[in-house]
Amino acid sequence: MLAFAVTGGMLHFELTATYEIFTAPQLGYRVVVCGDEPVRVGRFTLEPDLPLEQLHRADTVVVPAIEDVDQPVDPRLVGAVTAAHANGARIVSLCTGAFVLAEAGLLDGLRATTHWAHTDVLARRYPRVEVDPDVLYVDNGQVLTSAGKAAAIDLSLHLIRRDHGVATANTAARRLVVPPHRDGGQAQFVLAPVPTGEGHPLTELFEWVSRRLDQPVTVEDLARQANMSSRHLTRLFKDVTGTTPLQWLHTQRIRRAQELLELTDDSVDLIAEAAGMGTATTLRRHFHRTVGVPPDTYRRTFRPVAGG
Repeated sequence: MLAFAVTGGMLHFELTATYEIFTAPQLGYRVVVCGDEPVRVGRFTLEPDLPLEQLHRADTVVVPAIEDVDQPVDPRLVGAVTAAHANGARIVSLCTGAFVLAEAGLLDGLRATTHWAHTDVLARRYPRVEVDPDVLYVDNGQVLTSAGKAAAIDLSLHLIRRDHGVATANTAARRLVVPPHRDGGQAQFVLAPVPTGEGHPLTELFEWVSRRLDQPVTVEDLARQANMSSRHLTRLFKDVTGTTPLQWLHTQRIRRAQELLELTDDSVDLIAEAAGMGTATTLRRHFHRTVGVPPDTYRRTFRPVAGG
């Protein structure tokens, strides 16, 4: 069971967006809303399915964003989230929902994030929390936090990747018409929106690279294709993706390997070639370091069983 924990004074965007994502029938989540009474969410009234005291039955608890971080956190919500965590639930906060987790003590000694406009407040109010203002989300295993607004979608897709694999997460992203994975952090959004749309110098470059992941590609190759200097390309990459060209390219190769492990019966040697990793040994080393498990283990986890 995946449960949204709601009280009055929550923001509707993160709640409704993630609810829409997780209720997709093909994902198989049983999604409920837990609250003690009908609550006002923005301009809408939400009718909970179950009382807050039932939150401890959930496998995953989602705490949406709260509207006013200067107001005391509802103690009923804090108690219900604490009980769910103690019962083994995975706890996920969206945007300023991190203040609820911090109030419950669930972020003590852990990295966490929230909307960039409130990271200083979170760090000051809860000094035992290691607040990272530059990331879209933080996964501590049982406790996860996301940055503002659209980062809730990033974290939702990350959870789907964890639960169902890259191919399913990519399908969900296509349905939502959003990128399946965004590199970088929220620093790029602080008074400096990311340029998008046709004509942006990196749009065609990203597509060009995706068709050549099986080939050696250097920063100089990228710069030449984008018709700019290597130095300018690196600066532009940092502004748009929050990372370097080579780090971004490495991530794309790992994603390609994940997809091929899920969707084909190709050997690890062939997948290493297709993902531009060269040899199975190189792929295994980088894959394990990035994903946390070897390619063969990943395939057994996410490759559909024939006839199953």
